[in-house]
Amino acid sequence: MARCTIVSFRFGPTDGVSVVARMWADALAGIGFDVDWLAGGIEPGWDDPRPVRIVNGLGIDHPEPPDSGPLAAEVADALAGSDLVVVENLCTIPLNPTASHVVAGALRGRPAVLHHHDPPWQRERFAHVTDLPPDDPAWRHVTINDLTRGQMADRGLTAVTIRNGFDPQPPIGDRESSRDRLGLHPDDLLVVHPVRAIPRKAVDQAIALTEALGRDRSSRSQSASSRPATYWLPGPAEDGYGPELVDLLAAARCPVIRHPATSRADLYAAADVVAFPSTWEGFGNPPVEAALARRPAAIGTYPVAGELRDLGFRWFDAGDPGPLDDWLAAPADEQAELLDHNQRVATTELSTERMTVELETLIDEAGWTP
Repeated sequence: MARCTIVSFRFGPTDGVSVVARMWADALAGIGFDVDWLAGGIEPGWDDPRPVRIVNGLGIDHPEPPDSGPLAAEVADALAGSDLVVVENLCTIPLNPTASHVVAGALRGRPAVLHHHDPPWQRERFAHVTDLPPDDPAWRHVTINDLTRGQMADRGLTAVTIRNGFDPQPPIGDRESSRDRLGLHPDDLLVVHPVRAIPRKAVDQAIALTEALGRDRSSRSQSASSRPATYWLPGPAEDGYGPELVDLLAAARCPVIRHPATSRADLYAAADVVAFPSTWEGFGNPPVEAALARRPAAIGTYPVAGELRDLGFRWFDAGDPGPLDDWLAAPADEQAELLDHNQRVATTELSTERMTVELETLIDEAGWTP
């Protein structure tokens, strides 16, 4: 069987790139590839059964070696038997420039898909980087949104857009036991912010949304619980954001939960509202996951959100809690209309089946079908 190796800085259970990489791994297996993984590290909770090889020099922020020769030799050995290589963001964003150039060098003239999530010009701190993404006539470039595809075209790189795909019938988590583990009262309104804690995820706005919902529910309805809404941030702090996060959570005027999620299914089952007020995302999986889990989402104004709204999604504005609060107080049949609509859009426009067809077409046109 033809072998496909998927390469990234790391793989983990909640990182957005990793979630999409698993979607692609399943799709590639369905096309006929025997899939394995190559990464700089594996995070706790990663439970994919396919073989994985760890090469430490590929990790995020790994110290730059004085001589990249040993890393190049190790990468070349790891990829020696691969018929196709998919690079998930490692050759896109300069989190480890040495690793990016070593992997690109190992793939020159070979079948490879460079899967781009967030190129350097989309991050202020990387705007000066001009040597990524690399290019080669043997490769194919794929972006996860049309915005990035257009920006790459402006830079002389031809790409196709394949939006992330989602299981139209995801596993259903255990709401009662999940909320019990979090120490919640049955009447508590739980706002989950299913992200890693970094500046662009706008933790302060998610907390403000939670605080506002708590105040509005108790003041506007005789029947509403007087208990404040609870904010749940399951992901770790990264990129030096820890000290600022500590201050934000300490100042929050609502209960805060910092336990990791046992699974994505349980996370959405436990939640009443999904907060996603990000200022920037390459795609933004949680609002789509929320639609499939039949949960309302309050999102930020990051540019790609407009592309997703154009597909038909009806999401609340994370900066304006009033409409969401009104919806939470509405009768169940009125709530169901919105939930039905968003679920239908997600299953129609962003299914794993649709993503697989688009990926299979790309591979077939490149002549790489097993």
